[in-house]
Amino acid sequence: MELQFSVEREQIFPLLSALQPLVSKRTTVDATSHIFLHVGNRELVVKGTDLEVSLQASCTINDCSCQTGESFLVSGRRIFDIVKELEGMVTCRIDANQLVLQTQDIDLRLAIKGTEEFPPFPERIENLTHIEAQDLLALLEKVAFLIPQSNSNAALNGLFVEVGPTGLVMTATDGHSLVQVKSSKYTLENQRNWLIPRRAVFELKKLVENSGDATVFLGTCDGHLVFSGELFNFFTRLIAQPFPEYRPVLEREGFVQGTVERQHFIKTLKRSTCLLSGQFLATRFLFNKDALQVTFSNKGVGTLDERLALSSFAGEELDIRFYAPYLLEGLQAFGEDKILFHLKNSSKPIIFESNSDTSSLLYLVMPVSPTAR
Repeated sequence: MELQFSVEREQIFPLLSALQPLVSKRTTVDATSHIFLHVGNRELVVKGTDLEVSLQASCTINDCSCQTGESFLVSGRRIFDIVKELEGMVTCRIDANQLVLQTQDIDLRLAIKGTEEFPPFPERIENLTHIEAQDLLALLEKVAFLIPQSNSNAALNGLFVEVGPTGLVMTATDGHSLVQVKSSKYTLENQRNWLIPRRAVFELKKLVENSGDATVFLGTCDGHLVFSGELFNFFTRLIAQPFPEYRPVLEREGFVQGTVERQHFIKTLKRSTCLLSGQFLATRFLFNKDALQVTFSNKGVGTLDERLALSSFAGEELDIRFYAPYLLEGLQAFGEDKILFHLKNSSKPIIFESNSDTSSLLYLVMPVSPTAR
């Protein structure tokens, strides 16, 4: 019997859209530019991979003539472009090595081929815990911005995820700054950690945002980390290099703390950044008991001299220099009106901190030399 089934365009199109970043990436295997489709009695399963990140998703189908299941490959880009321009119910059938897509007035055909060359997908997922989707997105949003794209140290090009008895921790660093978010809501009896590639982090964010799932399950499978929703499994390979030992730099023995108006500080940093003119120049920050004096000079461009109020700063006067964009990038991840900071001396980092009942956020920036260019 000829294979035939029907599927709503609004059900299959989001799946094809989510697979586009994977099928568009060139790999050593030609078949990865294709989408794997498996037609079952009531379900259509689609798969795509770029050998680093893999996605499997499914949707319901109607009027399927298939009893035993049938699989084939189709060009990922072409089927996406075609379905994008269709509407309503789409009737699909296989005819002489072609996938026929029909609506009331349209008949389109795409070449298909066998699945032999398609890379095998991981199997037997071991679920470890679950995370509320909104919590996962909020955590990723606070740390993903700092993950480098092509750092010479491959271990920095990823997000370090740790889960254990005390909670879930996500850490990223570019070598100049470090951001870390913690949640005590999600725990495991035994400590586990994984280093997730940057690209996988951003693809996961988009997938969870668009899935509508309330809960995402975290698991492992054949050396992959797996995030699963009701209708999808998202697999990512892990970075093999060890993440830098970051804990010593977060120690705060001998540091003093204070608070500053976050929005005022951000605006000052933006003005300082405007005067950089593409150069790596340090901005001077003079901390004293009740004020922060910010000064910057770029010959031929301009100067900045601003004074911001400080609260609860009990340290001695401290003259320290930072690259303003490094400070600015992380401060925008905080939501408080007043932000808590920790300082020790001109060679130690500044550490910004935010805490709630179940979570915390740290952002650290290393100082630069007064003559840094």
